[in-house]
Amino acid sequence: MSGSVRRLRVRVKVDVTPDRSSVRWEDVHGAARGVVYRLLGGQDEALAQELHDSGWLGKPLKPVGVAGPLFLGAPQRKGVYSTSYNGSVWFGSPVPEIASVLVRALAGAEELVWGTTRLRVRGLSVEMDAGVPAGDGPVELETMTPVVLKHEGRNLLPGDAHYLDRLQHNLAHKADVLGLPAPEGVRVLEAGPRRRFTVRGAPRIGARVRVVMEADGRFVNAIRSWGLGLDTIQGFGWVR
Repeated sequence: MSGSVRRLRVRVKVDVTPDRSSVRWEDVHGAARGVVYRLLGGQDEALAQELHDSGWLGKPLKPVGVAGPLFLGAPQRKGVYSTSYNGSVWFGSPVPEIASVLVRALAGAEELVWGTTRLRVRGLSVEMDAGVPAGDGPVELETMTPVVLKHEGRNLLPGDAHYLDRLQHNLAHKADVLGLPAPEGVRVLEAGPRRRFTVRGAPRIGARVRVVMEADGRFVNAIRSWGLGLDTIQGFGWVR
C-alpha cells in the first residue's frame, strides 16, 4: 500500500444554490451515490466502474464520504426538506487516487444534479492534510449526518445491543483497507434523534453521534474524509 494513502485526506466543501425551495426527502440521501459516480466517471470511467462493481483494492468498502445538501437558514417546515440560497455539499476520500479525481471533477462542475434538484456551484474549498497527522490518543468525532449500522439485517441505534461492536468492526475494517492500526475503546458520548431515510426503496435508519476513541492520528485524518458506519457514499456518517 502506498504511503501516500496513510498521509493524505481530502475534504471538499462545495457552495451551492438550489433551483427550488425544497429537496425531495427521497433525494436527500438517495441521490448522493449517483452524484459521486457521475463525478468520478466524468474524469476516470475505469476507476468509477471498479469502485462501483468491486469496491477498493479487492475489498467491498468504498472509501468515499459525502454530506449534503445542507442549507443554512432554511425555513423550518414540517415534513419538508427546505432549501436556502446558502447551501453546501461536502465530499471526501482518504485515498489519493479517488480524492484527486473528485477534486478535478468538482473544480470543473457548474452544477450538481441532486435527484430532481439542480444545485448551481458557486465555489469550492479544499481541505488537505499531507504529512502532519494529528497526534495519537483519545479523540472525539461528531457526525453531521446519521450513522447507519446493522446487525443481522436490523438497523441499529446508539444504545442498542451490538451497536458498539458493529461500529468498532466498521472502523477496524476501514483501518485494514488503509493499512493503518485499528482504533480502540470506541464509546458513544452523545446521540441525536432517530432519523429515517429511504434509499433505493429500502430504509436507512440511524442517528448522529459524538464518539471518543483511542486512534492513530493518521486514521483520524482519514476517517474525517470517509465517515463513520455504513453507506458513507450515500451521505451517511459524515464527520463534522
